[in-house]
Amino acid sequence: MNKPQLMSQNRVKPVKRETFSNQIAANLRRAIISGEIESGSQITESDLAARFGVSRGPLREAMGQVAAEGLIETIPYTGTRVLKLSPEDVREIYSLRTALETLAFREIWDRRDDAFAGELDARHKDLLATLELDDHVSSSEAEVRFHSLVYEMSGHKLLLESWRRIAGRLQLYLAEHQRAHGRKGPIVDAHERYLQLALGERLDLMLNEIDAHMQRGVKQIEEYLGVAD
Repeated sequence: MNKPQLMSQNRVKPVKRETFSNQIAANLRRAIISGEIESGSQITESDLAARFGVSRGPLREAMGQVAAEGLIETIPYTGTRVLKLSPEDVREIYSLRTALETLAFREIWDRRDDAFAGELDARHKDLLATLELDDHVSSSEAEVRFHSLVYEMSGHKLLLESWRRIAGRLQLYLAEHQRAHGRKGPIVDAHERYLQLALGERLDLMLNEIDAHMQRGVKQIEEYLGVAD
């Protein structure tokens, strides 16, 4: 796999408008996932423009990005609201993840190499490192990034696109769950077996673990949502 080329540090390019909107989207995404902007709350362009100190043009683009990730939705005659978690959301996201991740591992299984193994192990270490932080956004982001690798290296563009459409919502679920249980991140050994099997020789065991891993996630979050509701 070719490594991305780094831009020369001596070259300074003006910040493009779309880059600025990406920065606003990142700030809005963090505010939602951290709970700073509460689930189910109504938001307006004017309020967000004042909050982030930006004009409405790039803000509107940023809101479009976050809406595409499913974190906000605009309802006619009602306004724009932040996604509110529900048991049905959880069931759908995890059932879809099971199908997508199963396909991703089938696609990549015979093409796994040292680069895949090294990167997956590194992302697992990054995930564990976030446990030292009291930051649900960082830990949930690291967990999503860990699971993202198989999609990124699958060579299947539509599969990767489908994953990216649900990754933001998954991160929101994970962060909400961690906060609800007073944890800084996932359980320390939650991904040990997943990592071991992903680098092992038995595809059937890996696929069984995907299903079990997702079922554990559904059960844990539905238990929380059931209490919260």
